[in-house]
Amino acid sequence: MIDQTNTFLRKIPAAVIYVLALCPVPYLLWLAQTGGLGREPIRGLEHALGELALQFLVAGLCITPLRRHVGLNLLKFRRAIGVVAFTYVTLHLLVWLVLDVGVVGQVWADILKRPYITIGMVSFVALLPLALTSNNWSVRRLGARWRKLHRLTHVAVLLGGVHYVMLTKTWAVEPFVYLIAILGLLALRLPKRRLAQVG
Repeated sequence: MIDQTNTFLRKIPAAVIYVLALCPVPYLLWLAQTGGLGREPIRGLEHALGELALQFLVAGLCITPLRRHVGLNLLKFRRAIGVVAFTYVTLHLLVWLVLDVGVVGQVWADILKRPYITIGMVSFVALLPLALTSNNWSVRRLGARWRKLHRLTHVAVLLGGVHYVMLTKTWAVEPFVYLIAILGLLALRLPKRRLAQVG
């Protein structure tokens, strides 16, 4: 069954990910205009985009464990999922910068004074070199260094999970579910020896 699934997946172009994954954007914009995101549509849009960003970052983390433990090969979609995740992170950031805050001085003040914003910005900065090198030229140019560089994904996703937990400022269940899932997926990526030592 897994072999058949992998054969089917090989026939699907990676471009499909971009088309399907970005479909929520116009829908969210429509909801923001029509009151579908609550009394504070800008905050609602900001939250929705941030959550989608985290979901795609987590989806990217799932690819290696799925291949290693289940045999499901989604490697051809990993780059597309990463680019989509960065796109949502950027949109999340832009909504906060332009529509929510809007004042440059206040932006810097928030980054410096509010820890959850500081962590979110560090996560974004960690993703920047990954987005810039998510192309075939960079893969060829960097060689083995490309894989090492893209391990920054782990840092960025973990910080994104922490950012979400701190953002809610309450003991809401959902952010902790994301953080636990991220920690679990990172643990699954550890070599078996290290997993045995941790256990």
